[in-house]
Amino acid sequence: MSSDSRTADRLEVAELFAHLAALLDEGRFEDTATVYHPGITVRSPRGGELHGLDEVTTHLKRTHLADERTQHVHGDIRVRVEGDRAQATANQLAYFYRAGEAPHRTSGLRTACTAVRTPAGWRFDSMDITLAWLREN
Repeated sequence: MSSDSRTADRLEVAELFAHLAALLDEGRFEDTATVYHPGITVRSPRGGELHGLDEVTTHLKRTHLADERTQHVHGDIRVRVEGDRAQATANQLAYFYRAGEAPHRTSGLRTACTAVRTPAGWRFDSMDITLAWLREN
C-alpha cells in the first residue's frame, strides 16, 4: 500500500469523528449507518453496551431531549491503519445546552475505536467511550 493510500485512509477514518459529531449535534439519528458498521458495538457510560445499528439508534433517540442541544468536539485524533482495519482514539468534549444559553452540562470523554473499510467507505465497528470528567452547572 502506498504512503498516499495510507494517508488517505487515515484522513477518512479521522473524518468519521467529525461526521459522528454532526450526526449527534443535528439529531440525525437515522443516519447512524453513515458512521457505524451494521455490527457496531458501543460501550459508554450512558448506554452500557449496545450492539448493532438498531440498538445504537434507539438509544440515541431515547436519550435525546427535545429542548436540549449538544456540541461535540473531537481532538487529539490518532489513527493507525492496517489493511482494511484501523484503530483510532480521540478525546471528546461534549457540551449540553439550550438555545441561546450557556452549557448546563459539559463532559470530557476518551474514545477508542476500531474502524473497518466497507464498500461505502470506512465505518466504526467498535467504540469504547470512557468518561474522564463531568461538570453540571
